[in-house]
Amino acid sequence: MGQLLEHRWLRWGSPLFHLGAFMVIAGHVVGLAVPASWTGAAGISEHAYHATAVWAGSVAGGAMVTGIGMLCARRLLTRRVRLGTDRSDKLLFPLLSVTVLLGIAATAAHNVFGAGYDYRTTVSVWFRGLFTFQPEPEAITGAPLLFQLHALTACLLFAVWPFTRLVHVWSVPIGYLFRPYLVYRRRSTVPTRPGGETVRLYRRADAGRFTASDRS
Repeated sequence: MGQLLEHRWLRWGSPLFHLGAFMVIAGHVVGLAVPASWTGAAGISEHAYHATAVWAGSVAGGAMVTGIGMLCARRLLTRRVRLGTDRSDKLLFPLLSVTVLLGIAATAAHNVFGAGYDYRTTVSVWFRGLFTFQPEPEAITGAPLLFQLHALTACLLFAVWPFTRLVHVWSVPIGYLFRPYLVYRRRSTVPTRPGGETVRLYRRADAGRFTASDRS
């Protein structure tokens, strides 16, 4: 029963997390990298932009949080997975969770239940300035605290990114999303040991390698 539940966590948690993450990243690219004047020139009104950003972001954030929760539960409650958790994972999962939750909290507090806040006039200006080597710290200091904390944890996440499992994002992420798990298929049976004992060879479906099983 535990193994069946663990597989269900992985089957649902991994796609929810990855699809939610792709949507969140796409939304941040539009919101932070694209100036408001560009969306206005494209005929997108401020109301339409913010309404789409809030509701699409809420769906993406909810999917991502649900996926993270399921993957963390699998890692904590499944012994063999927990034993494979290294120090980078113990740093990554809490930091990633806090970053996502702060983003959702900022959106909910100011743009869902609050009076509304246009982060494209502050946070976006500061963010683009980092890449043009013309930072405007006064832009981020004028943002609400939740947005500042979200930006801070995101910067910490970018700093540890190359040293964690998130580095797989750079290895064809679409193929990674749909790749099979470690599936072993029977390949052949050949005599390899004295006394006529045989060893069955199996091929890893995702890597094309061979591995030897226990004696038959």
